[in-house]
Amino acid sequence: MSLSRPITQEYSESLLVHFRYGEQLKQKATGCSGIDLNHRQLCDLELLLNRAFYPLSGYLAREDYESVLDTMRLCDGTPWPMPVCLDIDEKIARELSAGQHLALNDQEGFLLAILTVGDIWQPDKKREALKIYGTDDASSHPGVQQLYSNVKDWYVSGTLEGLNLPIHYDFKELRRTPADTHRMFALNGWRNVIGFHTREYLHCAHREMVLRAAREAGANIFLQPVVSLGQYGNLDHYTHVRCYQQIAQKFPKNMVLVGLLPLADRWAGPREALWQAIIKRNYGCSHFLVADDHADPFSAISNGGHQLFYPRHAAQELVGEFAKETGIEMVPANKMVYVEEKAQYLPESEVAEGMRINEISSAELKRRLEHDLEIPEWFSYPEVVEELKRTYPPRSRQGFTIFITGFSGSGKSTLARVLLIKFLEMRTRPVTLLDGDIVRKNLSSELNFSKEHRNLNITRIGFVASEITKNGGIAICAPIAPYEESRKANRELISSCGGYIEVYMATPLEVCEQRDRKGVYAKARAGKVKAFTGVTDPYIPPANPELTIDTSNMTPAEAAQEVLLYLEEQGYLR
Repeated sequence: MSLSRPITQEYSESLLVHFRYGEQLKQKATGCSGIDLNHRQLCDLELLLNRAFYPLSGYLAREDYESVLDTMRLCDGTPWPMPVCLDIDEKIARELSAGQHLALNDQEGFLLAILTVGDIWQPDKKREALKIYGTDDASSHPGVQQLYSNVKDWYVSGTLEGLNLPIHYDFKELRRTPADTHRMFALNGWRNVIGFHTREYLHCAHREMVLRAAREAGANIFLQPVVSLGQYGNLDHYTHVRCYQQIAQKFPKNMVLVGLLPLADRWAGPREALWQAIIKRNYGCSHFLVADDHADPFSAISNGGHQLFYPRHAAQELVGEFAKETGIEMVPANKMVYVEEKAQYLPESEVAEGMRINEISSAELKRRLEHDLEIPEWFSYPEVVEELKRTYPPRSRQGFTIFITGFSGSGKSTLARVLLIKFLEMRTRPVTLLDGDIVRKNLSSELNFSKEHRNLNITRIGFVASEITKNGGIAICAPIAPYEESRKANRELISSCGGYIEVYMATPLEVCEQRDRKGVYAKARAGKVKAFTGVTDPYIPPANPELTIDTSNMTPAEAAQEVLLYLEEQGYLR
């Protein structure tokens, strides 16, 4: 099968059926099993239905799946490097058989498509991980971790009949299908189009890099940022898109088109780069801009000293190797740097010895935003910076969470109450106290004290605290929180929307027992209270708390002062 001919001549614009036949499909759906898809599955379904995953007309059959793993091709020889299968749990798998129908719904139960079931099998995930990612070690690769943890254990293949694309209420004008972009390119007379796949914020250097590559290729630009997992309802998603809209205006008129791509990234390095190239071809691009660390799981932090997982330039080489078959030309993304003497950006390869280069890392940009410091115009456009500041205000105007953890009797609740009063006096932000006992009574009353339920209780506290923090308030949390995994999950969640300060109350256990105002330690020692932290259940100290406080020889006021001083030093208080 040749894929180099104009795609509009080869396939239907989508897998969506005519609305009259759609009524028959809805009737068919009432008598068959159905599943509600998660975000990752919805991304895959949307790109199947709108033909961004052409030539696929549904989920890969087992034979095609095995061929993709081994050869990066479908059984008929067509290049296709990534498995696209519908993962289901064992209960559903046992209920299905070939030829049956399965209704595919969004998370609210709205019917999107009918799958005519083909193969049903339990894949060897370790084999898949080794073939796709080059490792089966989940601790070394986030894609493998996702495969093991978030992908269900059974796969089902089959052809799709779509009734609706997944519904989006945001940025509808940018939700362009491949059919849309083909028509727009044709109407504008764009014969050559270079696709730029991105999920990071773009600044002046990126604009210069893309513009130079487009001019060298004699192409217009299709800027296609990824909007996928974890971004729906997240402020960061909206800020990303608004920043893309702003930077698109900095290109010459009628040279750039912006369209959103609902892709669930796998971070599979060279394979994923080739997959993205095929997707860009399906959207009508003739060229694809590929970075030397393209789709590497650690590309965003490699400049900070983290080693890349895949060999540098491997993605460029693989996309270039398949260029004739895929019908899209690989264009290397050349890093641009700001040269002070020339007051302009140059390719890094053209910088002569002795020239002074100015750079601002992602970490430094974050620091400047947090501390309300100047961001020079040579680095980013004022309009982009203004959008960033709306979502990432200085720390003095951010919400934050103080998460206090330690043994019962270590002084958590007392410190929390003192801090509550101090913040109420300041009147700079709304403040909420989430004390461990109060939360247990009002939010987690049905939970017991097993490890699973203790972690669930802590993540519930973290969710509430994240909402308070996201909306500019102060959340003071004071649970025992004995396990590192749930504390780590809270840190990741809350840090994405504001400040997070973990306070470890390191008061020795014997001191906590001496205080024992409620008599719980005595009851635990007598066997009257089961699963009690410090007696019959372990407490794992935090790995890297912001503050460690021992209240053995410290008053509550002194402990609170330690926290307030830290907040002032970090810029949260003025």
